[in-house]
Amino acid sequence: MPELPEVEALAAYLRERAVGRAVQRFEVASFSALKTYDPAPTALTGMPLTTAGRHGKFLDVGLGDDLHLIVHLARAGWLHYRDSFKSPAPLKPGSGPIAVRVRLDDGSGFDLTEAGTQKSLAVYLVRDPAEVPGVARLGPDALAVSRDEFAERIRGRNGQIKGVLVDQEALAGIGNAYSDEILHAAKLSPFALTGKLTDEQIDALYAAMREIETDAVERSVGQKAAELKGEKRAGMRVHARTGLPCPVCGDTVREVSFADKSLQYCATCQTGGKPLADRRLSKLVR
Repeated sequence: MPELPEVEALAAYLRERAVGRAVQRFEVASFSALKTYDPAPTALTGMPLTTAGRHGKFLDVGLGDDLHLIVHLARAGWLHYRDSFKSPAPLKPGSGPIAVRVRLDDGSGFDLTEAGTQKSLAVYLVRDPAEVPGVARLGPDALAVSRDEFAERIRGRNGQIKGVLVDQEALAGIGNAYSDEILHAAKLSPFALTGKLTDEQIDALYAAMREIETDAVERSVGQKAAELKGEKRAGMRVHARTGLPCPVCGDTVREVSFADKSLQYCATCQTGGKPLADRRLSKLVR
């Protein structure tokens, strides 16, 4: 799933390549992806792209004076920028993985695509980003939150730290991959309880979050959209590295699997050498 660094990089790429161009045509191939009906997609024709930014993991493309194209890429969505399109013909409904196509007046544009059968890509055309429910509920951005507010947010939600870090209402922008990396850098078990964290652990967690997210943004911004996924994988120390050696201590990276996702961690670095039970209700003493 694209997280804060990748969405920030996509926004930066659009600012460099697309802002200033006008929409020639906005095409919808997957009507389930478009979550709004007013204003209509035809309202974008001729409108200039004025800004590109983000709200947590939501991409925000500003159009004209008061419209916003808000995109949540979900687990399998992506933005593919095209210098040109092979055919001028409009997309047909059900055009493979392409959900939305935005054609610009210089012949370039971008596709919003989604792989797989679980369709969660969400596209909104609104006058105010706060009209998007997911944006309205976001907590403070992970790269803007102060240490004190971070501590308040973490301790204000009882539960395992992994789950709180990825809760977008607690903090905006962190997902499954970077939460694994942050917890590894902070030397904390993903199952550690937020109510039991010491001030020193909160300090370590905040510092790790700032370091991991800032480094990922610096590595990602400037990359082409097609290169971002590879850049993300290359920077990971434990996430998606099950069975490989931890780059810090050399222990084997382990995994805990759930119904629809998994987490990775290093027992030596994070849990005192004790493997976590491969169930959410682990009885490991934390």
